[in-house]
Amino acid sequence: MAPASSLPSSKTVCVMDASGRLGSSLVEKLLQLGYTVHASLFNNGDFHGCAKGLALAETGRRLRVFRSDPFDYHSIVDAVRGCSGLFYTFETPQDQPSYDEFMVEMEVRAAHNVLEACAQTDTMERVVFTSSVTAVIWKEDPKLADDFGERDWSDPNFCRKFKLWHALAKTLSEKTAWALAMDRGVDMVSINAGLLTGQELSASTPYLKGTPEMYEDGVLVTVDVEFLVDAHVCVYECPSAFGRYLCFNHAVCRPEDAVKFSQMLNPSSPCHPPSNDLRVIQQKIQNKKLSKAMLEFASGIYVEE
Repeated sequence: MAPASSLPSSKTVCVMDASGRLGSSLVEKLLQLGYTVHASLFNNGDFHGCAKGLALAETGRRLRVFRSDPFDYHSIVDAVRGCSGLFYTFETPQDQPSYDEFMVEMEVRAAHNVLEACAQTDTMERVVFTSSVTAVIWKEDPKLADDFGERDWSDPNFCRKFKLWHALAKTLSEKTAWALAMDRGVDMVSINAGLLTGQELSASTPYLKGTPEMYEDGVLVTVDVEFLVDAHVCVYECPSAFGRYLCFNHAVCRPEDAVKFSQMLNPSSPCHPPSNDLRVIQQKIQNKKLSKAMLEFASGIYVEE
């Protein structure tokens, strides 16, 4: 999605990490929009969209591929040098298939290094930091809360108590990024994404720990990659974008939705009718702020807050 009046961009932006599904999709979209893209790959990741991306980039003239280490500050600086924007997302390394306490430390350190590198990049205009809905929804008694929104944060002590490592990693890394951005004067917005659906999704996805509770609390939400990419582009290009944006385009709140969700996670399992133990749940999370921003972005009319 882009405003009808938008012209191809001549800006250079960095996508980090570009080896995952979101990252590679962002690279492809940004090239289509006319950006020059630094595709930064963490560790030994592969750029899924490399061949298509190179074709889109006029035989590679608008695409540069970097190998970056999230714990090597200088390799991050090399990737963002000359860029006016950074799209940052941290996905689990292939040699670390599950989230644990070690992953929490990894994400926090990586977020610190990336924001510090952006603060030292004179050309940097905006950072789009990909976080998660899990950094918003986990509290001691969510049923007592009103609808969850951009001002809500997961409770780190609650996450540690129940070993919700994915939620803890996303919460602490996003808070680290915000603290550095405010201290260093970096213009940053965050996308707190729902569960990314698609072929790579499985029941072992770290986001999914606590799924029954998310359903009961009315906060089990998903997002497809096309919508997530459009949201990233929107908050980067929209001059009035600020703060955090909850991003999802489907809420699992009915028994039949729960059955479809289960089928999506386990395609080989037989299809069962809705369980009598399930009931319709009131949705308690909203993304009105993002919806408004995307509507303004599509129309090309921006309203200052």
